[in-house]
Amino acid sequence: MHKRTAVADIELDDATGFIQKINTVYAPAHLPVGVPVRRGTADRAALNEWWTDRSIPASRSGIREALETLELSNTKILLVRCYGLSLSDQYWICPEGSGLTWDKVNFFDNDFSDDIGDVLFGTNKKMNVLDFSSPDNTSDGNLKKRWKIIDGKRCLVKGGSNPFRQQPFNEVIAAGIMERLEIPHVPYAVTWNKGAPYCVCEDFVADDTELVPAWRIIQTRKKDKSTSVYQHFVNCCESLGVKDVVPFLDRMIVLDYIIANEDRHLNNFGLLRNAETLEWIGMAPIYDSGSSLGYDKVAGQIRAERDVECKPFKKHHAEQLKLVSDFNWIDFERLSDVEELITNTLSAEGAKEYMDGNRIKAIVETANRRIQNLMQLSMTQAQVQTNSTEDDVEENIAQDYSPKMTL
Repeated sequence: MHKRTAVADIELDDATGFIQKINTVYAPAHLPVGVPVRRGTADRAALNEWWTDRSIPASRSGIREALETLELSNTKILLVRCYGLSLSDQYWICPEGSGLTWDKVNFFDNDFSDDIGDVLFGTNKKMNVLDFSSPDNTSDGNLKKRWKIIDGKRCLVKGGSNPFRQQPFNEVIAAGIMERLEIPHVPYAVTWNKGAPYCVCEDFVADDTELVPAWRIIQTRKKDKSTSVYQHFVNCCESLGVKDVVPFLDRMIVLDYIIANEDRHLNNFGLLRNAETLEWIGMAPIYDSGSSLGYDKVAGQIRAERDVECKPFKKHHAEQLKLVSDFNWIDFERLSDVEELITNTLSAEGAKEYMDGNRIKAIVETANRRIQNLMQLSMTQAQVQTNSTEDDVEENIAQDYSPKMTL
C-alpha cells in the first residue's frame, strides 16, 4: 500500500521477512522509486532491496542484544510486525482480509508503542507484553535511535558512538552553521539519558509527504562508466523534473567540508515528494550531519586531518569541493562566531565526561582553517569538474560504529 492506494499483491516469507512473490501490480507509478516494471511485472530483487533498506541494519548499535530479547532471527521480521509502517514515507503492507486502513494504523496520526524503542535502548525485558506497533522497526542507520511523541510531535532521538559520544553535539553545531548560511536544515537539540547525550529532532516528513533518499533516485536511470556519481544524480533529478538541485548540492558540499562530514552517504540526503500526487517538492532539508568534526578521533588526528573520509560523491573533501558551481552565496561574516558556537556546544553541562579543552580547541582550529580555505577558494575558484569520475565514491556504505577487533 502507498497510503490509501493499493500498489501490488505480494507474498512474504514468514521466517525471513523477504518478499517471495509479486503478483498483480495495480498502480506501477506508486511502486517505490527505482523499482522497475517490465511488461506489467515488478522487479522482485529491486523491491526486496528497497524492503531490506527499510529494516534496521544488522550493524546497528545494540541490535544483537535487542534481537535476542525479542527472540527474533533478523530485523526484517520487525518490518512485518509493524506492517512496514514508517515516519519517513507512506508505504505499508496490509494483510489480506485484515480490514486495516491507513487511517487506523499510520504513525503520523495515531499513537505508537514505546516497547521496541525501549528494547533497542536496552530498558525493556517484558517479552510477554511487547507491542510491536512502532516506527522504530523501520528506522535505518547504525547509531542507537528511537522515535518518541514529545508534546504531540513525532521526534527522533539518536545517540552517539564511543568513545566520545560526539555526534549529538555535532548535529547542533551543523544546524547552527546552516542557520547562519541560510541552508535548509533540520534543527536539533541535545538531551540526556542516564548520563549519555542524545540529539532530538522533529520529523520533517508530514502525513502527505515522504522522503526519497538519493540512493533511490540514482536507481531511476542506468549510469554509464563515463558519468560521475555527482552528474548521474543531477541527471536523474533533472529527468524527474526536480528543480534547484545544483544550488542545494553546492550548499551541502560546502557544509560537509566545513564540518569534515564523513558519512553523507546516499541515504543521508534526498528529495521530498507528495505521496498522493507523486509531485516532486524538491530537496529535503539537510539532516544527519553528526559523524563529523573528528567525532571518533583524538586531538592530534583531528588537527592532522589525514584520515577524514568523504561521501557521497568523492572520496576526499578537496576533490568534492571542485563540484561546487558557485560560492557567492556564502556570507563569511556570518561564520565569524563559529568558534564560539563549537566551544559553547561542546562545553555544555555534562559534556566534560566526553570532551576536554584540548579536543575542543583542535576541533575549533580545524573548522576555522577550513572556513579560511573556503574563503580563499571562493576568490580563486577553478573550473568546475562535475563529470570527472576521478576519486568517485564506489559504494554507498554508511559508517559502521561497532568496535574494531584485531588479532
